[in-house]
Amino acid sequence: MSDYELDPLPYDYDALEPHISEQVLTWHHDTHHQGYVNGWNSAEETLAENREAGEFGSSGGAMRSVTHNSSGHILHDLFWQNMSPEGGEEPSGDLADRIAEDFGSYDAWKGEFEAAAKDASGWALLVYDTFSNQLRNVVVDKHDQGAIWGGHPILALDVWEH
Repeated sequence: MSDYELDPLPYDYDALEPHISEQVLTWHHDTHHQGYVNGWNSAEETLAENREAGEFGSSGGAMRSVTHNSSGHILHDLFWQNMSPEGGEEPSGDLADRIAEDFGSYDAWKGEFEAAAKDASGWALLVYDTFSNQLRNVVVDKHDQGAIWGGHPILALDVWEH
């Protein structure tokens, strides 16, 4: 069984001010995100105990909890990595080329991504879809609802109302 851990932020808690306050970032990372890690570990423990005992009555709920909590943890990890105290610039290189190929232009991608963020109640994601071999903007609600099978997230924007 794995023991998943919450990685430290790649910057100080006050580094994103004035956009995200130190208080909000501390709570969001140390309490909210930690809750997904704890939930994932707890669900994995339940599954391991059920397998050992040969009793599977609570396994369905535990599997659902693994899906929800692992997705919450993975998306938050990406969310923290996507932000920088220095801000960001338009992508360059292969990513810029692929955005232009799949969306027509950076501005078209950005407009569609902003629309996803406004419509989502959970996450707006830029994913690489291995089935269609293209980048897609995706609206994801509740971490694990709305994802594309085979889609690998590249950019995550948390739009939940915490």
